[in-house]
Amino acid sequence: MKVLVINAGSSSLKYQLYDMTDESVLAAGRVERIGMDSSILVHEPHHTDEITEVSEILDHTIAIRKVLDKLTDPEVGVVKSTSEIEAVGHRVVHGGESFNNSVLVDSNVKAEIRRLFELAPLHNPAHMMGIKAVEANMGNVPQAVVFDTAFHQTMPAKAYMYAIPKVLYKKHKIRRYGFHGTSHDYVSKRTAETLGRPIEDLKIITCHIGNGASLTAVQGGQSVDTSMGMTPLEGLMMGTRSGDLDPAVVPFTMMKEDLTVNEVNSMLNKHSGLLAISGISSDMREITDGMEAGEPNATLAFEMYTYRVRKYIGAYAAAMDGVDAIVFTAGVGENSIVIRQHVCEQLTFLGVEIDRELNKIRSKEPRRISTPNSKVEVLVIPTNEELVIARDTYRLVKEAKNV
Repeated sequence: MKVLVINAGSSSLKYQLYDMTDESVLAAGRVERIGMDSSILVHEPHHTDEITEVSEILDHTIAIRKVLDKLTDPEVGVVKSTSEIEAVGHRVVHGGESFNNSVLVDSNVKAEIRRLFELAPLHNPAHMMGIKAVEANMGNVPQAVVFDTAFHQTMPAKAYMYAIPKVLYKKHKIRRYGFHGTSHDYVSKRTAETLGRPIEDLKIITCHIGNGASLTAVQGGQSVDTSMGMTPLEGLMMGTRSGDLDPAVVPFTMMKEDLTVNEVNSMLNKHSGLLAISGISSDMREITDGMEAGEPNATLAFEMYTYRVRKYIGAYAAAMDGVDAIVFTAGVGENSIVIRQHVCEQLTFLGVEIDRELNKIRSKEPRRISTPNSKVEVLVIPTNEELVIARDTYRLVKEAKNV
């Protein structure tokens, strides 16, 4: 079975085509600036160099059509016909309490994703556009949706409830949901495989650190707590998101600066975090360069960032009454030697010992970076959210065919 994986944003679309016989990627690519002037399609087939094409792409339906044209192109395509693509899997950010697993798309699923628009107004509507675009271009091909929030539905109430009037939970489902679930799920399982131990016996802290960042306490293979909340704003300091702050900051700032709800929401999501503190960038590479050059604001941003990661690691070790493994993943987690070093070297109270030379090694394979004497295994495991989506889609479609 060949499975097309799609991650649709409001003005962009990323895709990968998998051959599930060996889980190889036949082609990958992205469409940017959908609905804007001079839209860009970048197609990366496995057998040749990437192709970039600039054209007018007014909506997601046209974007999917362009992607399918490239996938079936006689010269740069990887399949002869779209009929070879037997299923499509979508990333959907928010599944609320409605979905604790991936599901095949039907009218009820689409209706529920729409109902959840208000919990993820920037993401779920875009994912729905991706689903509709596939329907318009590929007819009745089976589609599956894989939710960022699903993995965290195992959290107990003591972890996901907020200490606010319970009527707000009953009426509006205001609670912690967590995100990056496909990544936390994937790397926790890969950790167990790498260590050669049953995941049911392990207490793992997974650190998905990219421009958006979250930590999860995974006990016995299940998420028992996670740093992001009802939205991805809560938790760690991130590229442009504030992370945790006193809720009273919001009304106080609105009053003092005469800001609207939308303006303060934009401030906290798009103009805070590393960008706000450093005054340089939201990119950790540029922050690190600034710190090494002696820039005080970059140094402060870096120290705030690593301090908060350590605080969450300590909290989750306490929540699980111990930790067997700490895992770094995603763009910053996989690539920043200095972030891993600064975080781990101040976790000696847990018995963490990092091997500086192992930490410097760059690899696309899972690897230990802790010393043999470390009481906690420290690993770097590249995440693969697209593969999780492809696997779930493949499984669901096969199960449906066997019914």
